[in-house]
Amino acid sequence: MSGAHRPAGWRPRLVALDIDGTLFTAGHGVASNTVDETVSPVVRAAVDRAVDAGAHVVLATGRSTFGITRVLDMLGLPRPADDRALTVASNGSVTFAYPPVEVLTTVTFDASEVVKLLLEHVPHALVAVEEIGVGYRVNRHFPEGEITGEMVLESVDELVAEPVTRVILRDPDASERDFVELAEKVGLHGINYYIGWTAWLDLAPTGVSKASGLASVCERLGVGAEDVLAIGDGRNDIEMLEWAGRGVAMGQAPLEVREAADDVTDPVQDDGVARELARWFPAR
Repeated sequence: MSGAHRPAGWRPRLVALDIDGTLFTAGHGVASNTVDETVSPVVRAAVDRAVDAGAHVVLATGRSTFGITRVLDMLGLPRPADDRALTVASNGSVTFAYPPVEVLTTVTFDASEVVKLLLEHVPHALVAVEEIGVGYRVNRHFPEGEITGEMVLESVDELVAEPVTRVILRDPDASERDFVELAEKVGLHGINYYIGWTAWLDLAPTGVSKASGLASVCERLGVGAEDVLAIGDGRNDIEMLEWAGRGVAMGQAPLEVREAADDVTDPVQDDGVARELARWFPAR
């Protein structure tokens, strides 16, 4: 929804926030790929104002449950403490309530053929399959800290023998541009895919995105898409930014992400989330 069609006096009933590159300093255009897992006081205060005003704050991320619950704790969510926070994980393949973690929805797909095809081009890639609430099954260990939870080593054939919610391909020796070109060259069909801030490729079921996960959460909360403010910085945020009543890209986001948004805020290192939230939930 463009600003021109937003009703006078509009204010979001639900705020959907990406994590890496949005709440945490990392991602596109940031000098280091290392994630600084802290929320600045300015951003935390802005989130607090949104919650105090009655808005639902929902994290919508490519992370799995293990990488999300501590972020909810960091933001003091849910509030009140006896409530439950609803969250979109794994780029929409999983939604869950917290605390404790209760998986609400999952979507799976057969990844065997597409993984085989991609490995013909990047035979040394690391492959991971998410085990919800447990960790990952991997063909080899990923760089320290990139994925979390319990790790179980398996062959690639074993990893994709059954339908999965998500597959990650990672090549520490390649670049983000290499994976963009690979996706274009191979022509991925019948699935959704997202290229991360490095040589990282997320494969998801067709039709599944942060937007579809948010739609499921919004249905539970009785909130329409037109009342959602979504903020993100990655290619995996594009559908969400287009779906939401107001979609805002972080200032360091790639061009295609900024073009999909209604507006662009400051980069993550300049507290862009706080700037956007202050439009709707100003400090008193």
